Amino acid sequence: MEESGKFANFAGRMIEQRQMTPEEKALEVRILTEQLMAAGRKDLLLKAIGVPLLEELRIEAAKGKLSRLVITDDYRFVLEDYDRMEVELQPVHKAVYLLFLAHPEGIEFKRLAEYREELLGYYLKTARMMDKEKIIESVDHLVNPLDNAINEKCSRIKKTFLELMDEYTASYYFISSHTQKHFAGRVWYERLKVITLPRELVVRRS
Repeated sequence: MEESGKFANFAGRMIEQRQMTPEEKALEVRILTEQLMAAGRKDLLLKAIGVPLLEELRIEAAKGKLSRLVITDDYRFVLEDYDRMEVELQPVHKAVYLLFLAHPEGIEFKRLAEYREELLGYYLKTARMMDKEKIIESVDHLVNPLDNAINEKCSRIKKTFLELMDEYTASYYFISSHTQKHFAGRVWYERLKVITLPRELVVRRS
């Protein structure tokens, strides 16, 4: 009887919630969150929210302080909402950055050779005055899984953004690691590199 009573009470609350406004639901969530926090049950709160939603909420919370990243037709990178501050990068770093911007799903370093032509295209655009043979040679180093060139370029990009803003904000702009777990008869992992900046904040401008 006790279990059936609990179920009936839960079902009644579900019906009530369907009749609540979004604002009323948000208030109830806040109250329940405060109760769980007071009880020291952050574990239950995290389980209820889930890690993917938590990451979405983190991005949403950060949007208010993130700047639009404007990419001009001559490939200058400008932080529009931070007093039009320019991100000073060499053409090769800009080419790497443009590649990862174009792939919000992320890229594994070991699979960079699959993106060779795309990366070469970006580099040819950002370094119009450079010798084409040198550009091709540089790209071959970048996509070689036995070469450390790509790590060096990403470290330089990260350092540049860290010089312009705090670490939390910069983490949305530089190329960072994201491990994705998969199940397909066995467990395997994709060690992706991504730029987590919401793409609606990336602006191409002539």
